[in-house]
Amino acid sequence: MQDNSFDTLDQAIAQRVDPQAAQVDESGAYPTATIEALRELGLLGLISATEVGGKGRSLGDAARVVERLARSCGSSAMVVCMHYCGAALIEAFADTDTRRAVASGEMLSTLAISEAGSRSHFWAPLSTARADGDQVVLDARKSWITSANHADVYVWSSQPVAAEGVSTLWLVPRDAKGLAVDGPYRGLGLRGNDSAPVSASGVRIPSSARLGSDGAGFDLMMGTALPIFTLCNAAASLGLMHSITAAAIAHCSGGRFEHLDSTLADLPTIRAYLARMQIETDKIRVLWEDSIAAIEGGREDAMLRVLEIKAAAAEAALEVAALGMRVCGGAAYRKEVGVERRFRDAQAASIMAPTTDVLYDFIGKAICGQELF
Repeated sequence: MQDNSFDTLDQAIAQRVDPQAAQVDESGAYPTATIEALRELGLLGLISATEVGGKGRSLGDAARVVERLARSCGSSAMVVCMHYCGAALIEAFADTDTRRAVASGEMLSTLAISEAGSRSHFWAPLSTARADGDQVVLDARKSWITSANHADVYVWSSQPVAAEGVSTLWLVPRDAKGLAVDGPYRGLGLRGNDSAPVSASGVRIPSSARLGSDGAGFDLMMGTALPIFTLCNAAASLGLMHSITAAAIAHCSGGRFEHLDSTLADLPTIRAYLARMQIETDKIRVLWEDSIAAIEGGREDAMLRVLEIKAAAAEAALEVAALGMRVCGGAAYRKEVGVERRFRDAQAASIMAPTTDVLYDFIGKAICGQELF
């Protein structure tokens, strides 16, 4: 980003996000203060076009906001990650009024893609959509929707109404009659991200709520949603790695063996573990920045980077989080050290569709010259 938005974001995080982060985790409360701060800064409309009142910034800028948030609050980072995914699809395919609502920060979005029946195969919805005059009737069991009770609009996938293809995308208001949220969220980590199953029973929306053409949902997910999702998801992992490493260094540098008049960091084994944490964090940051450059520059290897960065960041975050717990020892189990919460938050990325194992298969196919789907 070329202006002083990051300085302003840093101030907002210090004033609004940092004070609530531990409580969001402790109580499972939604990070409302984060959303309000980003709304005031115009960052909810970061990737919306300037012609509709947005900032007109890049996918990389969105990912950098998520990474900075993740250093403080993993739940905030995930909520904003999913908003930017929805915002990208809305900006590309929705009507002008909806685009303006997102650009102004009035509308918080999220994705409603994952389903119980197709599990990590997010591209293959079992949800149905049938035409009824100038309306469409939706029936579905969505397995996880971030901000399920707080987003204003879901970007929703279903099977096509009539066309050939795998899926179709729709804009569905959260308060549409026939939607039911099965919550609250009671997960291991990211406890404030309000992720919950949502079912649709005879939900009626206008046919004009469709994003793109009937049957084009797969291409929209792969071409528009997947790149920003993997960049922002990896950003969340990277931000957590950054904070775990910093917290571990601070603890080991300050924690003392009083009877020996030495610190934990005086032990070569501890320093070696900290070095591994720093190296893994730096490696992912380099790959992440290169992935941003590949996607924004339209490089031939862009799709490979899209697949690689989420898998690499998720796995590295697991390693760094485990090492953080190891080097901080029993103290790591105390919340005030700052490792335990982030350790739990770091577990989610590897099992969030597309899961790491699915991505490994995709990457293997890609480098062997095989079709991905």
